[in-house]
Amino acid sequence: MATQSPFSWAAQALPQIATNLSANFQPPVWVVDETVNRLVLFLNHVLQSEPEAMARLARQKSQRIELIWDRIQLQLTPTPAGLLERGNFEGFDLRLTVVEESPLSLASAWVRGDKPKVRIEGDVQLAAEINWLIDHVRWEAEEDLARLVGDAAAHTLADAARKAMEALRSFVAQRAPGKSVGAGA
Repeated sequence: MATQSPFSWAAQALPQIATNLSANFQPPVWVVDETVNRLVLFLNHVLQSEPEAMARLARQKSQRIELIWDRIQLQLTPTPAGLLERGNFEGFDLRLTVVEESPLSLASAWVRGDKPKVRIEGDVQLAAEINWLIDHVRWEAEEDLARLVGDAAAHTLADAARKAMEALRSFVAQRAPGKSVGAGA
């Protein structure tokens, strides 16, 4: 006999709440601006750990890349050093528009390890380079953490984070579309 979870109402209401919140919530401009600045700094930090990525980006210097998701627009330009800088330009050489509008669906896809669906407009060679970066460049969080707390502690924390992420992936997989919440096996 299948029993229904006492929290099934939350599982059903959460997507609607998130959709309403994302549709009605507009953070202050300075918050968005500073968040984007931090994102670019983080991307450059990750790129600096991969010389091949920097070399590929350096070959694309001065190209205009526009990333769009919902109401968020980010303009980037590769530098001669192979890093990224924020741009403010008209037109684009490559525009990547994330098709999925729901933040929950995007987060769920990310947890599963899937790439979001993206509409690509513009330079095909530049798009191929960006795709290579996405496929091959990874943030070594454990290595960065080791600089702060030491190797042993960083390894322990990273191992715990990997286990938590695997549990989250398992949870999301069980809640995939087509499976009813609270249903028995």
